[in-house]
Amino acid sequence: MRKGIHPENYRLVAFKDMSNEEVFLTKSTADTKETLEVEGVEYPLIKLEISRTSHPFYTGKAKLLDTAGRIDKFKNKYKKFSKAEKKEEE
Repeated sequence: MRKGIHPENYRLVAFKDMSNEEVFLTKSTADTKETLEVEGVEYPLIKLEISRTSHPFYTGKAKLLDTAGRIDKFKNKYKKFSKAEKKEEE
């Protein structure tokens, strides 16, 4: 391996999922100014919007959207602009 190409500042960092307040520790080189105390030890803090503890793929709690209803609403709203409708009016 080439020397000097890998970061030297690996350390334990607290990652906090802001959607469910879950915290986990792992090594990282990410820079941050915030800290968090976990079990009496202070760690640098990285805030996440979503992680494995809240992502629907991992939790199995996927949200289903009513896409059919949305498509029908769109079609009805813009029906007057369709080419077929304009030909019928002539």
